[in-house]
Amino acid sequence: MSALESLRERLAELADLSSLGRLAAWDQRTMMPPAGAASRAQQLGALQRLMHQRATGDDIGAWLEEVEADGDLGDVDRDVVRLARRDWDRRRRIPADLAAARVKASAEGQAVWQDARARSDFALFAPALERNLALAREYSACLDDSGHPYDALLADYDYGLTAARVQAIFDPLAQALPPLVAEAAARPEALDVPLPVEAQQAAVLGVLRQLGVREERWRVDVSPHPFSLALSTSDLRVTTRYTGAGVESLLAAVHEYGHALYESQIAPELARTNLGHGTSMSVHESQSKLWENHVARHPAFAPVMAAELAAGGVAVDPEALHALFVRVRPSLIRVEADQLTYPLHIVMRFELERALVEGTLAVADLPAAWNDGMRRLLGVEVPDDARGVLQDIHWAAGSFGYFPSYALGCLIAAQMWERMESELGAQDEALRRGEVEPIRAWLGEHVHRHGRRLDTEALVERVTGGPIDAEPFLRYASAA
Repeated sequence: MSALESLRERLAELADLSSLGRLAAWDQRTMMPPAGAASRAQQLGALQRLMHQRATGDDIGAWLEEVEADGDLGDVDRDVVRLARRDWDRRRRIPADLAAARVKASAEGQAVWQDARARSDFALFAPALERNLALAREYSACLDDSGHPYDALLADYDYGLTAARVQAIFDPLAQALPPLVAEAAARPEALDVPLPVEAQQAAVLGVLRQLGVREERWRVDVSPHPFSLALSTSDLRVTTRYTGAGVESLLAAVHEYGHALYESQIAPELARTNLGHGTSMSVHESQSKLWENHVARHPAFAPVMAAELAAGGVAVDPEALHALFVRVRPSLIRVEADQLTYPLHIVMRFELERALVEGTLAVADLPAAWNDGMRRLLGVEVPDDARGVLQDIHWAAGSFGYFPSYALGCLIAAQMWERMESELGAQDEALRRGEVEPIRAWLGEHVHRHGRRLDTEALVERVTGGPIDAEPFLRYASAA
């Protein structure tokens, strides 16, 4: 085989191993009995060690040198090689034992977190967090060309972004958004509509069918923390959760659909390459937030949602349902937050995890800092750890640098929605009929098909004509 063929074969193998890792992670969070946590941590650690060895071998370096010297490559192969060089150089700096230790600590941390959250006991979780944080700092130190210890962690989720760039985006957002939240929260509050879990379950499946979910390619499950995973473009897993009689399950399902749709519409020629998945977590989050904020919360789509609830046995007035979807009420839980307060939850988490990584905030002081941040940004008092510092799984999984993508995704989604409607026209009438194919097709053509070929800022520039910008989101917030 040529050097390029050998490189592509290795990348396909790594893509397959990564899919198996995602399958094991999906099973851990949806189907695995709790007693399997310890063995699953060992299994995932072993898989990560194997993948690290296969991804950092000297043979990849030799193939890259040969291919780069040749220089006669097509557009896709040129990007395959460019990203392979970047990934290989970064991974080579990380010892295999450290890579495996991080995966093992992640699996163990998630198991401890579930128990600690159930007991509302941060002290029970603190040692696992200390372990994940120490490993994250060790990992960051291996990538010593970054300007800030947080930058290396951020690069795993949004290559090219830095802590300083994120701070520059978030600062004006944190200033402009609280007054809009206060104004919206002062309006007469929408009344809760009791939705039995059975009706929610029926509506979730019905709404997902309206969006194009079919059993031959999709699976819908329940998990404590909603998520989605794509094992391939034709094996898509989404979850939601049912926590009461509200609308969270519907919004979460549509949100996770947006993630999975992104992976399903990547160009076929990128399958089983290093380009065959979403380019970054911020862009990924923009796709889920576009469907959640701009479709599910659109007033024209409310009759569609109401019809699916009616099919599940509960008659709901569409206007009353829409009022619930867009109700602004500062709250404790990020995944239950409304569309306006949600970014403020993320700004706070970014501030906290950046301080943890820098060492300016001790783990023992994290609950108090969390409670202070909630009071400052959202005006909310935190009653206990379960509804405060223990509510998210990310730090339990060692995912430092992940949180900024959630707020960046809100901003990018608003930018993309404005550009899409400028090209396709307002979507009100189509959404009222439940027609979303034009939206899917536009996203597939302009965003999804590129896979990983364009980094976050480059993709946003191509799609919207400008850099990541808070103004479109603030216009959306003003109209909400």
